[in-house]
Amino acid sequence: MLSTHHRRAFTGAVTLALMGAGLPSMAYAADGPDLSRFYDQRIRWSACDGENLPAGMQCGRVTVPIDYAKPDGGTLDLAMARIRATGDSRGSVLLNFGGPGGPGVGELASGSKEFMGLTDGYDVVTFDPRGVGRSSPVSCGEGTYEVMEAMDPDADGKDDDPADELELLREAAAECAAASGPVLPHIGTVNASRDLDVMRDALGDKKLNYLGFSYGTRLGAVYASQFPDRTGRFVLDGVDTLTEPLSEQGIAGARGQQTALDSFLTWCTDDINCAFGQDARTAREDVVRLVRALDEDPVPTDFGERFSGQDLVGAMGQALYSKELWPTLSQALSSLVQDGDTAGVMRFSSGGFSLPGVGPRAGDDEGDLVDEGDVPSDNLPAALIAVNCADDPDRPSAKQITENLAGLRKAYRKASPVFGEYRLTQVLMCYGRPKGTTYIRDEVRDVDTSKMLLVGTRGDPATPYRWTTETAERLGSSAVVLDNKGEGHTGYASSKCVHRKVDDFLLYGTLPHDGSSCGTEE
Repeated sequence: MLSTHHRRAFTGAVTLALMGAGLPSMAYAADGPDLSRFYDQRIRWSACDGENLPAGMQCGRVTVPIDYAKPDGGTLDLAMARIRATGDSRGSVLLNFGGPGGPGVGELASGSKEFMGLTDGYDVVTFDPRGVGRSSPVSCGEGTYEVMEAMDPDADGKDDDPADELELLREAAAECAAASGPVLPHIGTVNASRDLDVMRDALGDKKLNYLGFSYGTRLGAVYASQFPDRTGRFVLDGVDTLTEPLSEQGIAGARGQQTALDSFLTWCTDDINCAFGQDARTAREDVVRLVRALDEDPVPTDFGERFSGQDLVGAMGQALYSKELWPTLSQALSSLVQDGDTAGVMRFSSGGFSLPGVGPRAGDDEGDLVDEGDVPSDNLPAALIAVNCADDPDRPSAKQITENLAGLRKAYRKASPVFGEYRLTQVLMCYGRPKGTTYIRDEVRDVDTSKMLLVGTRGDPATPYRWTTETAERLGSSAVVLDNKGEGHTGYASSKCVHRKVDDFLLYGTLPHDGSSCGTEE
């Protein structure tokens, strides 16, 4: 059994990554299975149970088939939440906060203030996707943590035997399958998109209005391809790639995260209180040395656990998504370096997606949604890996791993001496799993929908701006690009300009001109 600090490190690691399978048959296809009982349902809403929740927040669920090709073979319930429109409602706008692996119910509970402007015309609705949070959460038991430990570089700098790592990967894939149950083979974005359409109908909307962030942009693009005639006002913020294989995404992600770290250190070293001095170049070297030192000799925490260099990398990665967190990160790093105090950096390590205890009140006729305590601790990384692998048809072969592991490590470490090992893990964890769908890479293109707004941020450390323009070109004439010349992952929460333009489009249908921009000062 692995120590808790390795578990926490893996969760932070995969959260930095941007990541089953199913065929996209249409909901009402004449020659397809009968799905009418899923489309005929209505959601029973009730007050959510939890502390410090937004006023009036309601929770409910919708039932979907595990396998859309065999709808009589089993079902699962998707957890949902909403905040009602303050006046006349024109329907719902559905939010996905990203991941993959991020539960929406907790995110809406903790971040509802950002979306209150949309309640001028909509019920604001979100959900935990299949396999995530309170929607039949998947798990890998000890498997993912064992792989993360195997991926850690040895203290003497030598790599592990690739044959040993292959065996760990095989065992991890088998453990994920055993721990997750029947939902695991049907957890990918193609099926999650079909869930969106069931939710749309259960909400009583003729068309789906949607705001998706990061991975949520991939989900939105797949929906627009599968259900173009039911696609309403769509906003995709922090646009994911539809074409790059995981191996290339990993390199891009490591490079972007390193760039964000470099920017942070340049900012930090302007302050006399920076933990790494006043020289940005030497500060970068100091961070690498600190990570290695903590990996070789983890420090104790207030909870009796040990805090390693991998824990630190996960914590920094979380903080680097938003420039607003930089002062807090700087202070936390100073406490760690000067006093050995891990409390500050550990606050960034969990991912912070969900709020404990959100669900219908006990005693409702529909029963309780999954309590936070029943969600496996590794659900976020397990779901992220499962979805990414299901969405990507490529698989590293045993021969490729055995012969090329050293070269892969070299390439990833070149992209980032700090984050490279994390990004490599996301590729290797697909080994031993069934081949993913080719639908996203081959078929999601030239969508025949009304105009949709794509927001790309120039300084985004997770989804490079070029992915926005590449995805827009792939989606075709329906895509309108808004160029956010700011920093951080996504633009809606960090730029007043982006926030205003997104709300204007969703509420009033007012689109900015294709290629228009929001400045850094906004």
